[in-house]
Amino acid sequence: MKKELKDILISYKQPDFIKKLQNSRTSTIESTFFSDKDGNRDKVKAIVEDISKRGDIAVAEYTEKFDKVKLAPKQFRVSVEDLKKAHSEIDKSLLVSIRKSISNVRKYQKEIFIGKNKICSNGTGIKYTPIERIGICVPGASAPLPSTVIMTAVPAQVAGVKEIVVVSPPRYNGSIHPVILAVCHELNITEVYRIGGVQAVAALARGYKEREKVDKIVGPGNAWVQMAKREVFGLVDIDSIAGPSEVLVIANDSANPVWVAADMLSQVEHNPGSATLFTDSHKLAEGVLAELEKQANKLSGKELLIESLINDGNIIVFENIDSAIDLANLFATEHLQIQCGAKSQEIAEKIQNAGAIFIGNYTPVATGDYFAGPSHTLPTGITARFFSALSSNDFVKSTSIIEYSKDMLAKNAGDIIRLAEAEGLDGHAKSVKIRIGK
Repeated sequence: MKKELKDILISYKQPDFIKKLQNSRTSTIESTFFSDKDGNRDKVKAIVEDISKRGDIAVAEYTEKFDKVKLAPKQFRVSVEDLKKAHSEIDKSLLVSIRKSISNVRKYQKEIFIGKNKICSNGTGIKYTPIERIGICVPGASAPLPSTVIMTAVPAQVAGVKEIVVVSPPRYNGSIHPVILAVCHELNITEVYRIGGVQAVAALARGYKEREKVDKIVGPGNAWVQMAKREVFGLVDIDSIAGPSEVLVIANDSANPVWVAADMLSQVEHNPGSATLFTDSHKLAEGVLAELEKQANKLSGKELLIESLINDGNIIVFENIDSAIDLANLFATEHLQIQCGAKSQEIAEKIQNAGAIFIGNYTPVATGDYFAGPSHTLPTGITARFFSALSSNDFVKSTSIIEYSKDMLAKNAGDIIRLAEAEGLDGHAKSVKIRIGK
């Protein structure tokens, strides 16, 4: 029987509902990034290994194969002149908005930055140093994503990263969309390459001739890009392994069904994207369901939106909001919106697992995607249980500092020697004994 839009409305009392929902989310992550039933992981591994052997010649071949654009390696890098040109030709009102967004992100990232050296009372301490060179993957779909550059590059700049490399596939007239290039120029990023996909990740991780490898790769991308990031992890650091965009809305009868439906549609338009509503109000659930169909039919690509809702949408009615909160913490969504009137803040404090929380009726996900300050590079699937939103703190590494005086070593020598000898490491013990005359 064919599933219809009305079928996404589910009662919390359905048998084994929680188990089904959780298994579904876990299996999505596993099938996308860990299962290899189609041999895709082996394909990605082969591309990465080929590029490590043949360098940019292989990158050029894969770019022609996957992006249908023929480029010589010397054509990969976007010239400074092209960056300047894109910046000079960008719509001036858009540039004003971009600059406001950059300012907001920079201010927020500075305020949350923890990378300051600290000396503890016993003489130990911690030293933070910025990662020296990072790579940013910017998707190259038909529409430009300048916000991705802002939300990844600005936190890195706040952390003190000296070298930032941007890669994006040549999907716009054989190059990168000029709006993306304009943002790079605005941020003084001069190393930009018109390559994308698995080959770009491999090129960043391996480097080649005059182009040095990076130390960390961040940014969104399709399943192929994510598998490639997983493949090179260890050779470089990565931000996380991310899946399709998603939103979970917790709302009670005070919420506006028109707005909730709009919020759900804003995520499924990513295609793939998922949208879920948790509520304790049957009236709201029915209202949102009606609005989803009404609003979808007025948007471009309405057939795909409806299909996405049918495949990856849920409206779940709970007996009470507390039950919705419990499941939300298991759900561990990327974007969590709370539209419960005066109770919204209280509910937010009970949320343990989410990439970003949007509190109140006037905080759609778009505020975080473009303007508020926190990065929109967020953990998806169930990974918000252990991954965090990208921030300036992800671009520093810490080094432990230990300094003992002669008296301090003498005071603690006995304990250190006993622990070393308990592990059978006589050399460790002797390195202490020799200093205290034993």
